[in-house]
Amino acid sequence: MLRDKRILVGLSGGIACYKACDLVSRLVQLGASVRVVMTRNAARFVGPLTLQALSGALVHTDMFEPAGQDSLDHLRLVEFAQVFVIVPATANILAKLAQGLADDLLSTCFLAAGCPVLAAPAMESKMYLNPATQANLALLESRGVHILHPESGHLASGAEGVGRLPDRERIIEKIASILGAGDCLKGKTVLVTAGPTREALDPVRYLSNYSSGRMGFALARAAARLGAKKVHLVSGPASLPTPLGVFRHDITTAAEMLEAVKPLAAKCDLVLAAAAVSDFAPETFAPQKLKKGALKNSLKLVRTPDILEYISKNRKPGAVLVGFALETENELENGREKLRRKTLDFIVVNNPLHKGAGFGGETNRVAVLDAAGGETDLPLMSKEELAGRLLELAAGRLKP
Repeated sequence: MLRDKRILVGLSGGIACYKACDLVSRLVQLGASVRVVMTRNAARFVGPLTLQALSGALVHTDMFEPAGQDSLDHLRLVEFAQVFVIVPATANILAKLAQGLADDLLSTCFLAAGCPVLAAPAMESKMYLNPATQANLALLESRGVHILHPESGHLASGAEGVGRLPDRERIIEKIASILGAGDCLKGKTVLVTAGPTREALDPVRYLSNYSSGRMGFALARAAARLGAKKVHLVSGPASLPTPLGVFRHDITTAAEMLEAVKPLAAKCDLVLAAAAVSDFAPETFAPQKLKKGALKNSLKLVRTPDILEYISKNRKPGAVLVGFALETENELENGREKLRRKTLDFIVVNNPLHKGAGFGGETNRVAVLDAAGGETDLPLMSKEELAGRLLELAAGRLKP
């Protein structure tokens, strides 16, 4: 997603500076080349040495510091950058940028930047809602600066309100969107199923699996980034934020997922069925908690609806359908059989017993089998990067 992208991160002096450390670390993990510039006040919250260790490059804090080990001088910082991300953007730095002041390294870099700029404000609610701050934000947006507005929640002061720095992944989504990852899904409608389903036995027990929903959410996020006109995400229980620009439909059971999918299947150009749907459900639901003594040694189960089969039979003519298969043995053989039986265009096969693959983690390694007999092996990589690769493969089968 961000491999080999060149990102300049600027920190201004606010308590949310500590979150910028996590952002820089994640950008590097995603393969980006990161440089950091800080105001003097930012350096009072977070030490430059910390960000130097996380970015792997000299951190710049002063207009007149001597040249360090990094070969880039101050002017070349902005020439290096494909995007300049100011996080956190305080009320003070927003005022400077709006008025064209250049009295420190960060504001000077802003004026000299020829690349897109993203500012992520973070401050107390009263400061953010102050008419002066709102006017500065509006002015910067009118000049083409991308603003990722703050979220509401618990603030450093202990108060509740708007002003929280957006979640790391939302910032990364916005960076990727600004940089552009192509538009191979431009004008297309995409459906993604994600997460587990839960089939209740009684009010406190259910049958389910270990799916976190990460792969499906990454697919939905990547689809939006690749220019899809509309992205529907039908998700089982998952404690993940909704990707930007995605329509989320929350369900719990397999039956509920089927009902959510029915009106969408015939409208979508691309369907990625990444959900780990429970194959069975208890035959009956007990309205009160079953006591241990009342439980028998066996439990009667019934099959849940086959959602992938329904989509295959009711999809839009010409739509591309991608299924997923988690196998612990004979992966390719079992994957091929499912590909044929469900009349899929692609099937993504993985083995959770392999290191770095499977449920819950941030990485995966898969084999992609297609209906024409092809096979593409994708090595261990982040689920975010994998989502982009899978969508590029699927987009190649879409009709213009």
